Amino acid sequence: MAEPFLIGEAMTGGYGGADILHGCTIAVEPGEIAVIVGPNGAGKSTAMKAVFGMLSLRAGAVRLKGEDITALTPQARVAKGMAFVPQTSNIFTTMTVEENLEMGAFLRRDDIRGTMDQVYTLFPILKEKRNQAAGELSGGQRQQVAVGRALMTQPSVLMLDEPTAGVSPIVMDELFDRIIEVARSGISILMVEQNARQALEIADKGYVLVQGGNRFTGTGQALLADPDVRKSFLGG
Repeated sequence: MAEPFLIGEAMTGGYGGADILHGCTIAVEPGEIAVIVGPNGAGKSTAMKAVFGMLSLRAGAVRLKGEDITALTPQARVAKGMAFVPQTSNIFTTMTVEENLEMGAFLRRDDIRGTMDQVYTLFPILKEKRNQAAGELSGGQRQQVAVGRALMTQPSVLMLDEPTAGVSPIVMDELFDRIIEVARSGISILMVEQNARQALEIADKGYVLVQGGNRFTGTGQALLADPDVRKSFLGG
């Protein structure tokens, strides 16, 4: 079996106290949407942060394109093609939309205008509001700015922590549609999501975590159809 494009394998660790992750494995291929779901306190965001290098692992490894990146800082992982959008504090509220996007490209030394045009094509409302302070936007529009800023790094992997938290169902559907478009461009999507049923509907691959370990793994459709998953995690 060929190694996955990105894998956090048998990850064990936490934030310095007791371990939160216990042998957890998460992987994603190019152009694929992998979704991490599970109950509150299951370690979903911790697993994502571990893949991005935001906590030290006591055991396990993270590999990107076959290269062991376990010891790399998050900044070094960004340079390798990983982008992470946290759930909160993910935009500069006093800067304009366009300035936020420019900040996303701070590592680049080439012409960023083509990428900015792609972001504006993906999120037309941002082009319309490009000279407006990002803090004045609605919650859903702020999330679009955050995702757009991450895309300015031209990542091969886009990691999203609860991208639809606090937005209306209509905005959630729209965000998921845009996420599907990003994946179709060949970018790997790794996403933690509270709206498990809706997330699994768009997922190529799903991971159900419980107490920091893998409980169920399968395609999004297989997990949606699994009676145990439905009873325990999807409300029947």
